[in-house]
Amino acid sequence: MSAQIIAVSNQKGGVGKTTTCINLGIGLAKAGKKVLLVDADPQASLTIGLGNPQPDKLPVTLASLLKKVLTDDPILPREGILHHPEGVDFMPADIQLSGMEVSLVNAMSRETVLRQYLDSVKYQYSHILIDCQPSLGMLTVNALAAADRVIIPVQAEYLPAKGMEQLLSTVSKVRRQINPKLKIDGILLTMVDARTNFAKEISALLRETYGSMITVFGTEIPHSVRAKETSAEGKSIYAHDPGGKVAEAYQNLTREVLRLEKQREKSKAGLSR
Repeated sequence: MSAQIIAVSNQKGGVGKTTTCINLGIGLAKAGKKVLLVDADPQASLTIGLGNPQPDKLPVTLASLLKKVLTDDPILPREGILHHPEGVDFMPADIQLSGMEVSLVNAMSRETVLRQYLDSVKYQYSHILIDCQPSLGMLTVNALAAADRVIIPVQAEYLPAKGMEQLLSTVSKVRRQINPKLKIDGILLTMVDARTNFAKEISALLRETYGSMITVFGTEIPHSVRAKETSAEGKSIYAHDPGGKVAEAYQNLTREVLRLEKQREKSKAGLSR
C-alpha cells in the first residue's frame, strides 16, 4: 500500500501551513500511521520547527536529493530522512532549495521531479505531508503534481478570497495538465479569534463562497500565542501544551482527515464493484 500524499499549500505566508503540517503529521502518527513530513520551502520553517535551528548545516536535504533525481544518481532507501522523537520522519530543507527552483525551470519533466523522489520512499509510509513554500512557483507546482490531496490553511483575519482564486486556478491547471487525481481535501481556517465577530463573519463567508465546491473543515484552529512558541522549541503543540485548545483542534482535524479518507475508500470500493 503506498502513501497518501497531502500538500499543505497557500501562496500567502503566515497562515499556519507549517504548524498545520507538523501537528497534523504528529496527530496522524499518534493515530498509528507511519508519517513522513517533507519540507519543500527554502525558508526551512518545518525543519527548524522540528528542532533543527541550523538547517544549512545538515549534510543531506531535499535539495540534494532533487539534484540526484535530475542527474539520475541513485538514492538510498532512507537517505537524508531524519526522525523526530514524537514519532514522525521528515525530509529537511535548506536555502539550497531556492537554487533548485531555478534549476527546475530548465529541467525536462520539471513538474514531476519531487514526485520521482517521493516514488522512491512512499512504500515505507501511510502518509506523506508536504509543507509548501508561500508562492506558486516551481516547487509548489512539484508538490501539487506529487500529491493526492491538498489542504489549504486560510487565516480568518481578512478576506483571503483573491489569493484563494489564484491557488484554486493553479490546482485545477495541475489537475488538467499533470496530475488528474489531485483533489482538494478542504479549506482549514486558522488563527481564529473566536471572541471577535469578524472571525465568525469570515468563517461564514468562506463556507458560503466555497462550501458548495470545496469542503471547509468543521474544525477551526484557534489563535494562540502558545502555538507560536512551539516552533522555537522543536516540539509539536501536543508536547508543548497538550491540554490546550490548539492541541484539541489539531486532534479534531486529524480525525476529520482520516474520516474523509475512509469515505473516499468506501466510495472507491463501491465504484469498483
